[in-house]
Amino acid sequence: MPFLDRGEAGQALAKALHKFAGRNVVVYALPRGGLPVGCEVAKALHCPLDIILVRKIRAPFQPELALGAVVDGAHPEIVLNDFAGSLQPTDEAIQAAAALELKEIERRRVIYLAGRKAEPATGRVAIIVDDGLATGATARAAIRAMRRQNPQHLVLAVPVGSAEAVDALRAEVDELICLELPPHFDAVGSYYTDFAQVTDQEAVAILAAAREACQ
Repeated sequence: MPFLDRGEAGQALAKALHKFAGRNVVVYALPRGGLPVGCEVAKALHCPLDIILVRKIRAPFQPELALGAVVDGAHPEIVLNDFAGSLQPTDEAIQAAAALELKEIERRRVIYLAGRKAEPATGRVAIIVDDGLATGATARAAIRAMRRQNPQHLVLAVPVGSAEAVDALRAEVDELICLELPPHFDAVGSYYTDFAQVTDQEAVAILAAAREACQ
């Protein structure tokens, strides 16, 4: 397995992103799994750590299958996976599933941000970080939402990903960094020895520590 845990993966990713040190950078982690990874990157680059709230949209008839993702914002962005059309979900079903995920996004915003305003990306180097790419739906939604803020340079950085997802997303960002591209990709957790779920309490603690480090 390439990585012991998300912290070790973040340290390895930080080395690949070292060229951005000293620039006007913000790291945006996808909670919750992306936060321990993004924390190490932000620490190494001495830059703010923030979050971008994205949730998978699950098929109502097959909850383990992700149709796509929805990202928070004034105009929530819904991105569907390529195969979703073959399942013929109705617009009503997609909107209903997205509405459920937006409720969870709102819950997380209240807990994680606690009224704090998000770090703006306009004119800055925005680095979106997650613990891995499987289908890439959540990352694609995050990228498209971040593009609306007009960052000066948009980067997607992950420790591990499927070749298909990386190829599909490369054209959507200014730069894509993926440390490991297994020839026969399995689930993201297969490439970590410790892939324990990150709790809300841990997520809040990571963000609080990162804010304190930047003061």
